Amino acid sequence: MKMIKRAAFLISALLLFSLPVVSADLRLAAASDLNFAIKEIISQYEKDTGNRVQLTLGSSGTFFTQISEGAPFDVYLSADRSYPEQLLNRKMAEPGSLLIYGVGRMVVWVPRSSPIDVTKLGMQSLLQPSIRKISIANPDHAPYGKAAVAAMQRAGVYDRVKNNLVLGENISQAAEFVGSGAAQAGIIALSLALSDPMRGKGKYWEVPTGTYPVMEQAGIILLRARESGSLDAARSFMRALQSPRARSVLERYGFKAARP
Repeated sequence: MKMIKRAAFLISALLLFSLPVVSADLRLAAASDLNFAIKEIISQYEKDTGNRVQLTLGSSGTFFTQISEGAPFDVYLSADRSYPEQLLNRKMAEPGSLLIYGVGRMVVWVPRSSPIDVTKLGMQSLLQPSIRKISIANPDHAPYGKAAVAAMQRAGVYDRVKNNLVLGENISQAAEFVGSGAAQAGIIALSLALSDPMRGKGKYWEVPTGTYPVMEQAGIILLRARESGSLDAARSFMRALQSPRARSVLERYGFKAARP
């Protein structure tokens, strides 16, 4: 009888440990400057945890509006910190979950075929006669667009080029405009200039960080994660975002580490 009970116990234990791990779905809204970096991070995270991440890329400001109106995201990675902080103040995010995951940087980018020596002329490149259209992200809701306007104003070129600006819905679309030839120059995220699709197609000059507000990029866990049962997955994703492996990916795409 004891042998039968022991056998039954062993069988039950084997069945218990052979059950598949239940994975969680995580809905992630991320600023489009993260396009290439975040996909690498997500791929490794999914392998490590078995969780599935549904990624949506776009403008930080647009996401802020959508989340404020009830859009069902679990984690929000913004290109600045003000939008996540506003969600915290509105009690729409998990207290204590704000994470500054990196500092964004900008470049003036022109196609490789352009006659302009952008590394020599810097922001003055935008004043050259061959530059008819300049692409930036829409400053009304995209942090990179606001930063681009600030940098142009600081350089004294904004009033002379403002009628030539072509506004992308987000920084990825602004990069697409100049990459496709719809614009002859663009002020885009360094992370996109370093990506495979753009690295071989153009040349760029990094805009000095002191000429525009520091772009501390922050992420936050939204209350929806608790309601949807994805809170543990959201927390594990934020931990993964702070890992040395993720930090290495972000640095490779030009995101500086935030100061302590």
